[in-house]
Amino acid sequence: MLGALVAASILLVGAAPAAPPESPVSFIAVDELKALLDRRTPADIIDVRHWPQYVELHIKGARSMPLRAVQERANEIPKTGLVVFY
Repeated sequence: MLGALVAASILLVGAAPAAPPESPVSFIAVDELKALLDRRTPADIIDVRHWPQYVELHIKGARSMPLRAVQERANEIPKTGLVVFY
């Protein structure tokens, strides 16, 4: 699973938007996210991989939103709180 997260992170870095995002963006390590989830911190976790990879192995509670669909589905992404893309 760690390998998939690293690969997704690399994919996201390469797919950075041309304009700066409206909300602050920061990176979170896998162990930091796990600690937050263990403490039941509310988070919207979005798996940007293709459906077969999502079905094969995803973080419990994550929802699928393939990277190519993020822009058209942006209204589904909360503007506040913790949102994690992987």
